[in-house]
Amino acid sequence: MSSTAAPVRPAVRTRTATTVVTGLGITAPNGLGTEAYWRATLAGESGIAPVTRFDASAYPSRLAGEVRDYVAEEHIPSRLMPQTDHMTRLALTAADWALKDAGIDTAELPEYGIGVVTSASGGAVEFGQRELQNLWSKGKEYVSAYQSFAWFYAVNTGQISIRHKLRGPSGVLLTEQAGGIDAVGQARRHIRKGFPVVITGGVDAAICPWGWVPQIASGLMSTSDDPARAFLPFSPEASGYVPGEGGAILVTEDADSARERGAARIYGEIAGYAATLDPAPGRPTALRRAVDNALADARLTAADIDVVFADAAGVPAADRAEAEALAAIFGPRAVPVTAPKSMTGRLLAGGAALDVATALLSLRDGVVPPTVNSGAADPGYAIDLVTEVREARLRNALIVARGHGGFNAALVVRRAS
Repeated sequence: MSSTAAPVRPAVRTRTATTVVTGLGITAPNGLGTEAYWRATLAGESGIAPVTRFDASAYPSRLAGEVRDYVAEEHIPSRLMPQTDHMTRLALTAADWALKDAGIDTAELPEYGIGVVTSASGGAVEFGQRELQNLWSKGKEYVSAYQSFAWFYAVNTGQISIRHKLRGPSGVLLTEQAGGIDAVGQARRHIRKGFPVVITGGVDAAICPWGWVPQIASGLMSTSDDPARAFLPFSPEASGYVPGEGGAILVTEDADSARERGAARIYGEIAGYAATLDPAPGRPTALRRAVDNALADARLTAADIDVVFADAAGVPAADRAEAEALAAIFGPRAVPVTAPKSMTGRLLAGGAALDVATALLSLRDGVVPPTVNSGAADPGYAIDLVTEVREARLRNALIVARGHGGFNAALVVRRAS
């Protein structure tokens, strides 16, 4: 009588594994692919412009950071096109690029050895809106069978897992703009449990009426029609944020496993992570506690941080709270603070992941990218806002993110030795 052996799963290690990043895949409004994005970011090239994905002329906010030169058919198999949203196609493309960058052939690793953890905000709302319109205007016979899952908030994790036949631990974090950091933090937990590789990060896209109206309702979006003046983090003229689409997928890996397989490059180490939740309105934000805890997790002090990638909401009250927290932790104007998202807009669940990737590129090249258009920070904010490319000796970077609803997350990345 024959039997099928149970799959072999990685054993839980007794040591604390070091988590490193060995691959990056970026789809951003100002650059497709890691190096294209990085060149545009250092050049101060913005991807913010009038919305083209739908007619936004009747809405008070009409600008966005769109990934304009992306042609899905050049990257996605035809069989996947009917069952995927623009968001998921961007995520699949970024994941393909990240794995290629890491030099990983998923077929050569244990079936249950690679996990996938991504961030999400509301799912693939563009796909969902189209199918609901078909339902209302034509009838149920015209609704795609793929509606059952294509709109779902976990769809990026699921499609990446299926495409690459990955059966390790998987999940999705829903903490809006903070989600990209939270996903990386969760990936590190899995690696510490003994799984050698976790694909993580976040890619989002909600530039359609269904994704647009809830953001307008928040009252936090900019209504300026000037791409150079609409999103001005930490500026005295800040009046709200501009949304964007895209993000980054990262390959995180156990450092020993990466060395054993001869990884081509290590961008840096995930050294510290923490998350907090703000109390009820009217009480101080818990952002500072998230940063303090991330520094403690990395076994570093504030003096060890060489650059901060800020959340940079572009909303005066939120900018002020962040600036006050950073000044309290590091001292007035004691550490360079930058917001490259001023060139992309806020990418919802993709934003913090893109900031993590950007911070790793900064550590690699010893350069701090600029915050564009804002000019000098509001005099009331005691921060050293970087507005032009600045060369620096960078060892450790802090990435800060906040999600709508009170989510705070902080991540420390360390330069590869």
